[in-house]
Amino acid sequence: MATFFRNKVVKNVGSKPVEIVATEPTSRFTIIGLSCTNLTTDFVYISVYVEDDTSNTGFYLKDTLLPANTSLRAVQQGEKLIIAPENKLLVSANLNDAVDVIVSYVEIT
Repeated sequence: MATFFRNKVVKNVGSKPVEIVATEPTSRFTIIGLSCTNLTTDFVYISVYVEDDTSNTGFYLKDTLLPANTSLRAVQQGEKLIIAPENKLLVSANLNDAVDVIVSYVEIT
């Protein structure tokens, strides 16, 4: 079993859900950090959710308020979010090109 530490930056997330990370059938991810930053001068509502291989969706955060020019640490300091094989982590916002997302995770294959 191989373990890899990775980071990913996704810029300008908007109202269309954006896939942040997705697992393969032979891997799983442990999310150890997730940060969302509001790029606008307006309030933004963000949602973070997991979609499984049968397109069922479960919210980790739903319509969470993110004030102008601030960041939210959705996963931090010892928290972990497990993404099972063939699952996706998605983020959306109520405004277009409003949020940058940074995720740190461990990939286990």
